[in-house]
Amino acid sequence: MRWMTFCLLAIAFAVPIAAQPQATSSHVGAGATSVGQASSLPVEKIGPDDLVGITVYDSPELTRAVRVDSEGDIRLPMVQRHIKAAGLYPADLEKTITTVLIAENVLVDPVVTVEVVEYRSRPITISGAVKNPMTFQATGTVTLLDAISRAGGIADNAGPEVLVSHPPSSMNEGSIALTDRISLRSLLSVEDPASNLKLEGGENIRIPEAGRIFVAGNVKKSGMFTITDGSESSVIKAVALSEGLDTYSGRIGYIYRVDGSGRRIEIPVELKRIMARKSPDVPLYANDMLYVPSSSGLRASAKVLEVTLGAGLAIAGIVILATR
Repeated sequence: MRWMTFCLLAIAFAVPIAAQPQATSSHVGAGATSVGQASSLPVEKIGPDDLVGITVYDSPELTRAVRVDSEGDIRLPMVQRHIKAAGLYPADLEKTITTVLIAENVLVDPVVTVEVVEYRSRPITISGAVKNPMTFQATGTVTLLDAISRAGGIADNAGPEVLVSHPPSSMNEGSIALTDRISLRSLLSVEDPASNLKLEGGENIRIPEAGRIFVAGNVKKSGMFTITDGSESSVIKAVALSEGLDTYSGRIGYIYRVDGSGRRIEIPVELKRIMARKSPDVPLYANDMLYVPSSSGLRASAKVLEVTLGAGLAIAGIVILATR
């Protein structure tokens, strides 16, 4: 009888204990006000201007979203010191905050979780000859081709290379930005996989427009021509692009160029001798104009050139010629 009584008492005490909820990881932070649902952003190092969500178990006054300042620090209520966040992964920042809370006697045994709510410290800017110039944040793995794709792809007037400027290294004070020059043809054809750079954030990507030259006067097809192969143009190439000289073209041609000071210079060239391969070819640079007068030496008026070449000359900075 005594044995049965002892068993009944044991069962009576065991039932309430079993009914109590067991402590699990899902209860961590249940006493705090949540800063939001778990972030779906990739885990990256935290940087200035990023927004981090901090949850401290059973401490709603410490649970909040905090913006990292320009120095890479965050501040929390009741904590005197600035807490360095830049350069840390969320898990590392959790340990740092825990150590600070204990050191300043704010909490005895804090349970801290950190997640990145918004990245702003990893901008990538792409501009120039792309369809949609833009700035976006580098989250996860981002390559140079990814960036070009996000910008809508290459525009028709793209030049032969891509310029990728990297930010100065945060590890080396006084370091300068470095710029990679990538062949666009090699990048798009995947001839050199190493040219598809992995981007970390802070890069400035620019695809310069292709060089343009202008041909006007006594040629079969006047106009503006784009040099897309990356090579230097020349008088012979310009005449070929304009489908050849007209029957009544003059012996002397003129190259009009704007120098570094904005001054227009005139360079006479032995056009007929160059085309006959009796004189060396003469190089043409971006925004140069090759003008071929008539055999009589009379040059077209400003109005005629303006109608022939449109607004391109004004963009190139070339002063329209006067009649001679």
